[in-house]
Order: sequence, then structure tokens, then C-alpha cells
Amino acid sequence: MRAARFYDRGDIRVEEINEPVVKAGQVGIDVAWCGICGTDLHEFLDGPIFCPSAEHPNPITGEVPPVTLGHEMSGVVNFVGQGVSGLKVGDHVVVEPYIVPEGTDTSETGHYNLSEGSNFIGLGENGGGLAEKISVDERWVHKIPDDLPLDEAALIEPLSVGYHAVERANLSENSTVLVVGAGPIGLLTAAVAKAQGHTVIISEPSGLRRKKAQEAEVADYFFNPIEEIFRQKFIKLMKKELMLLLNVLLFNQDLMRV
Repeated sequence: MRAARFYDRGDIRVEEINEPVVKAGQVGIDVAWCGICGTDLHEFLDGPIFCPSAEHPNPITGEVPPVTLGHEMSGVVNFVGQGVSGLKVGDHVVVEPYIVPEGTDTSETGHYNLSEGSNFIGLGENGGGLAEKISVDERWVHKIPDDLPLDEAALIEPLSVGYHAVERANLSENSTVLVVGAGPIGLLTAAVAKAQGHTVIISEPSGLRRKKAQEAEVADYFFNPIEEIFRQKFIKLMKKELMLLLNVLLFNQDLMRV
């Protein structure tokens, strides 16, 4: 099968590899869609970051490059390993892409995302979604409705980032929310806030990204923070409370203007 594999900074190759073996407790998946995350781009430009290197193998899996990238994925179950009970062949699924140390409490109240040394499928091990097939422990595979399009389902992982941000903000009813940056995560964060009934303001210097945000209808107001009039417009829109949600990956000049 074909897979996109990270070897080193600036070195990602699409090549033929063996199909994964589905072990006991695992699920085999035919990958339908897999997004390219900003993290994948960072690995290519500045890595290895989450990806292992020959000198620094992954501390949990022991793996070294090359690793198959991709952690925003959807697909269809093609095989269930021994002991798997909650899924069957043909199920439509998405993957929660965690790698955690053995013995970690992976219940919903276990805060496994904060476990020391944790990493991500498609970054810290050779099993990511930028391949035709993957095998994943049943714990990290979530069934979705058959009528949910699989291309949209691949957005569930990045959408969860925006949802988590809004939930952590603990917004009061009908808050005014400023989202700084209208990249993919910014758009999804704005979409969650707007869906919950809040007034959403997007601050984004890129005209192309502002246009995309307007077309997606994920906010109520769209501003260029570089313009001097931005501050006056922004102050007029402020209501009782402003909850600031940050999406600043590379630069924070826009935040300083605010």
C-alpha cells in the first residue's frame, strides 16, 4: 500500500509499504480521508518535533523514522482483532490519535491527554492516516453514523480542538468572542462559538482567510487588525464581557494590537 512517510526535516516520501498487521484488541481500517494538519507542515519544515529521530526513538513505542504521518482521519473498519467487541467490519469510524504510556487511565475522567510522554498516532509512531490502511487499538476508534459523510468526519479531530477551547472558556450566555486568526483551527473555534449562540468576531490580516471565514459564515464580524480603524470598530462591538480565544501559531502582533 502507499503511505506518506516522514524521514527527516524536509524529507517526506510517498512510497510502497506493507499493510499493517491487526493485532488482538486492534481494529483494521480502510482510510477514507485524512487531513494535513499544521503540525505535519511544522514537522516537514522544522522537525523532528513530535516525530522521533534516529537519535531519539519514541519513548513509548521505541520507533524511529520513517513514520507514516496523518492524525485527522476517517475510514471504514475492514477487520477486527481478537477481543474487539464494540466494532464490526463495515462500521464508519474516526480515530482519536493518542499514544499513551502503558497503564495510563484512559477513561473519560482520566486526563490521559496530560500523561507524561504521551504522543500522537501519525506523529510518534509508524501508523498514521496518510496511508491506505491503518491498525489502531479499539480504545481510540470511535463509531460514527453511516450517514455522516466521511470527508466531513475527518474534520472531527481538529473540530474537537475548537470545541475544547470554547468549553474551557466557560462562556456565559450570549458572550462576545474574539477569535484571533482564521486558519483552520480558528475557523472551527469560531464555528463552535457561533453554534452555541455567541457573537463572534474574527481578527485576521489575510484577506484570503477573511474571505474564507465570511463564506463559511462562522462569525458575525470580520476585521483586519492592521487597519487603524480596527480598534474603534472593535470597541463599539464590545458588550458586557469579552472572552478572548487565541489561535496564534506563529505570530502575535495581531494580539498586541488588540
